[in-house]
Amino acid sequence: MITEKAYAKINPALDVLGRYPNGYHELRMILQTVDLYDTLTFEPGGEEIRLLIEGGEDSSEVLSAGPDNLICRSAAALLDRCGISRRGVTIRLKKRIPIAAGMAGGSSDAAATLRGLNRLFSLGLTPENLCDIGVGIGSDIPYCIHGGTVLAEGIGGDLTRLSDMPDLLLAIAKPPRGVSTAEVYHDLDAVFDSVRHPDVPGMCDALKAGDRDGILRRLGNVLEEVTIPRCPEVGRIKEIFLEAGAQATLMSGSGPSVFAVFAQEERAAKALEEMRSAGLAREIFLTRTIRPKYLFS
Repeated sequence: MITEKAYAKINPALDVLGRYPNGYHELRMILQTVDLYDTLTFEPGGEEIRLLIEGGEDSSEVLSAGPDNLICRSAAALLDRCGISRRGVTIRLKKRIPIAAGMAGGSSDAAATLRGLNRLFSLGLTPENLCDIGVGIGSDIPYCIHGGTVLAEGIGGDLTRLSDMPDLLLAIAKPPRGVSTAEVYHDLDAVFDSVRHPDVPGMCDALKAGDRDGILRRLGNVLEEVTIPRCPEVGRIKEIFLEAGAQATLMSGSGPSVFAVFAQEERAAKALEEMRSAGLAREIFLTRTIRPKYLFS
């Protein structure tokens, strides 16, 4: 039996440059791993892929453990690619990353599955091999296979390694109400010419220079303007973070999770508890930016 950690991500910067003829959106965004993770264990045996789920906010009720789950799809694709589809495995998922939160929880679980089965069965696949399998299942999976601080472009699969993000103390809150990613992008299309776009190239330069203040000044997410009208809790959470002394705060992905950078842990914890008491967020976390130990060079 082996174990893999599936780390969550945040988006310090997310911009949409336009829309391709096939309907997909052209993205330019920075992705960053944080020290919040699901845990997956893998044990060989039997002739089928078996997934068991525990933990998280009602995750065992919300998440399917069937073949449609990204974990099962990734496992099946890997075993089929290697010609060992008859080999069975039991996968146990201990869920902590919020579901449908803009933090790549499902994609990270899928990536951990590819890494884990590669180790379990001594397949000898390279990170590039794993990315080739993963990209056919989800555009975020190649990033989650690698992790770290990365510029993602195109539909999210064109990755460029960036200088490491400074160590940042983060408070993260997810509202109980979710948002539809498809509806968020539809709303963005309707107002695309009037929204404010973040300075992603400027943040890349700030990362290279190790300019912490410059990084925080350039936090930006073009989707906030259309997500907040659908989920006003996002805006209220940001207000509470700033009132509590956050140095910067931003929605991650298409939401609804919001993260904030703090200098003092006590202030961050107090803000999170205020949100929980007010019913604005049931899932709250105090964590940090990290460079994962499994990171490939």
